[in-house]
Amino acid sequence: MSEKVLENQFQITGMTCAACSTRIEKGLKKMDGVTDANVNLALEKATVKFDASVTGPANIQEKIRALGYDVITEKAELNVTGMTCAACSTRIEKGLNKLDGVVGANVNLALEKAAVEYNPAAVSVTDLIQKIEKLGYGATVKSDENEKESVDHRLQEIQKQQRKFLFSLILSLPLLWAMAGHFSFTSFLYVPEAFMNPWVQMALATPVQFFIGKQFYVGAYKALRNKSANMDVLVALGTSAAYFYSVYLAIGTIGHNGHGVGLYFETSAVLITLIILGKLFEVKAKGRSSEAIKKLMGLQAKTALVVRDGAEVEIPLEQVVAGDVLLVKPGEKIPVDGVILEGQSALDESMLTGESVPVDKTVGDLVIGATLNKNGFLKVQATKVGKDTALAQIIKVVEEAQGSKAPIQRLADSISGIFVPIVVGIAVLTFLVWFFWVAPGDFPEALEKLIAVLVIACPCALGLATPTSIMAGSGRAAEYGILFKGGEHLEMTHRIQTVILDKTGTITNGKPVLTDVVTTMNEDEFLSLVGSAEKQSEHPLAQAIVEGIKEKGSALVDVSQFEAIPGFGIKAMVAEKNVLVGTRRLMKKYEIDVSESALEKMVFFEKEGKTAMLVAVDGAFAGIVAVADTIKETSRSAIARLKDMGLEVIMITGDNEQTAQAIAKEAGVDRVIAEVLPEGKAEEVKKLQEAGKKVAMVGDGINDAPALAIADIGMAIGTGTDVAMEAADITLIRGDLNSIADAIFMSKKTITNIKQNLFWAFAYNTLGIPIAALGFLAPWLAGAAMAFSSVSVVLNALRLQRMKL
Repeated sequence: MSEKVLENQFQITGMTCAACSTRIEKGLKKMDGVTDANVNLALEKATVKFDASVTGPANIQEKIRALGYDVITEKAELNVTGMTCAACSTRIEKGLNKLDGVVGANVNLALEKAAVEYNPAAVSVTDLIQKIEKLGYGATVKSDENEKESVDHRLQEIQKQQRKFLFSLILSLPLLWAMAGHFSFTSFLYVPEAFMNPWVQMALATPVQFFIGKQFYVGAYKALRNKSANMDVLVALGTSAAYFYSVYLAIGTIGHNGHGVGLYFETSAVLITLIILGKLFEVKAKGRSSEAIKKLMGLQAKTALVVRDGAEVEIPLEQVVAGDVLLVKPGEKIPVDGVILEGQSALDESMLTGESVPVDKTVGDLVIGATLNKNGFLKVQATKVGKDTALAQIIKVVEEAQGSKAPIQRLADSISGIFVPIVVGIAVLTFLVWFFWVAPGDFPEALEKLIAVLVIACPCALGLATPTSIMAGSGRAAEYGILFKGGEHLEMTHRIQTVILDKTGTITNGKPVLTDVVTTMNEDEFLSLVGSAEKQSEHPLAQAIVEGIKEKGSALVDVSQFEAIPGFGIKAMVAEKNVLVGTRRLMKKYEIDVSESALEKMVFFEKEGKTAMLVAVDGAFAGIVAVADTIKETSRSAIARLKDMGLEVIMITGDNEQTAQAIAKEAGVDRVIAEVLPEGKAEEVKKLQEAGKKVAMVGDGINDAPALAIADIGMAIGTGTDVAMEAADITLIRGDLNSIADAIFMSKKTITNIKQNLFWAFAYNTLGIPIAALGFLAPWLAGAAMAFSSVSVVLNALRLQRMKL
């Protein structure tokens, strides 16, 4: 069987620190058939590439569970119509089981039901329904409950941690109260006698240690069983040492009416409570870091009005199929991507392009799903639905970027993998130094220092430092129409030194417009004759002339004769007048006398980068019309901004040197590479790279794809072709060159944020360990510092979500 490499995502639960994500990654990469695995701690997702002929999603899930973690799967029950025999149910079953992300499918012919267990990170209920429909059957969700494609697992986790924290807090407060009563400065505090009783303290601490703290013991066991260590090992060791030593002391008080003066029950209970509180804050903050995806998903219409069997029917969005005719009323969102069959309107496309001015649309124009129909009634034929729509593609790119790793994260991953064993060694050494040297024979003192070292060293913040920043940065960039395809591109962009800009469609609008009219006769009559003649031509320049003349308000009349003369121009009979529009050669061919001043004017237009055409009426020279691909309104200011950032800006084009220089001068570009073939663009990028430059290529056409692919960073203008966007590392949806500077700015801010996070993550551990070892940090303070280290890192990353561009 030929190799078929697939990519699936798995939602994982049970990870606590970077050591967990690293262990899962290593375990998956060792599997036969797995070509690559990337585990993101912040998103709690694993992205796995595998050869479908060797292994599958079910085997990967089994491996993750064997490593001591769990994979979230969901079950969907579907009503299936159109089955006639056992062959039908078998066919549907096989089709569903082949779908990426489906763990298992069972189709019951008698009940006409399909029960599917699936991975919500890889496939949705909509995909299941569409697969059944492709097989020639019908399917709907069994009930309203099942229409919810997925449970909000993040919300469930928050609620679970809240319950644990409240339970732990209620039991720990009396212990904390008792501990506070030991200090001289709190002598005024009344402590009930019962709170000092070792057996009462044990009764309060035990549920916290073994019920609330169960997750740490389970995690530690699974980690050690797989010959690795993580944060759970440190917490379990530290709290167990405090708890069991206290039990030993409590047993020693039997018959002596002792009080819990020298006990450490409060240390273990308060530590666990603080760590649970830290986890609660962390999961809440991590939930906020995926707001960008939620916002994008919220843009979609929920239902669509379609014409089925001659009747108007309102159906859920997921039931729309390509070819459906949709009716869109004023004020409604366009449900899916399509083409207008009837009607005209202005569409608010700001969600896609960032342009607040509505765009006029009429029959034949393309419309994008989730854009807003402002004022006209439209009949639209669906062309792209589900995962193929522009919005779905944007969401996919953002999700992939948020789930990917930046190279800078490898440093944190490699350190966290060896961190825990080193910490355990330091903790044991600390205990021995205190017990045999600093405070000889003082076991409680030495134990307290050991616990403090174990707890302060938990590397939670280290694992969250990079992925949370990548999530927040790429999500915020997406809100501004900048789509990074991965964390590595987000990191590389800030290193760019040279920006190469394609001319047509990138610096310019990519659409020629009428710019100049010079005539020896009445201008309105002249424009009417030229426009009427050019209307018969299909040439893009002719269309530009016609559009420009229409905008000037000149009336077009019928043409009795028309002839296109390739390489020369056109000849037409308009209102009984013989009209010629074209090159110097056309005028020469028909022996039209063109004045020297007219020819000089034509040369002047050409030096400005315009295409000028001579016009003759009834054998006499009548004037000149000039057409040009004008630069975008924002190009000049955007290029000036790039230069201000210290970047070298180069324009590259297949146009002639004269036209290219004219456009470059207008746009403010100092260096031009003109008359370059498509494959030559990639060669020019290579030359700059060989000179030691980090190069970004910006383009929009198919001819730019090779250069976009070979550049250090390829940026595709989102208004361009799909091929260019596929080859690029970043898609700039708005088509505005300011997005280039915005992308570089966002990259710099994100990398700065990552470095800040890594600094604080390392600072907590590297400063905290010696402070704890020297005896300046009580275990409960160490627990608080450790718990809030990850929270501070996540909150710092979330600052990126408020970044203004």
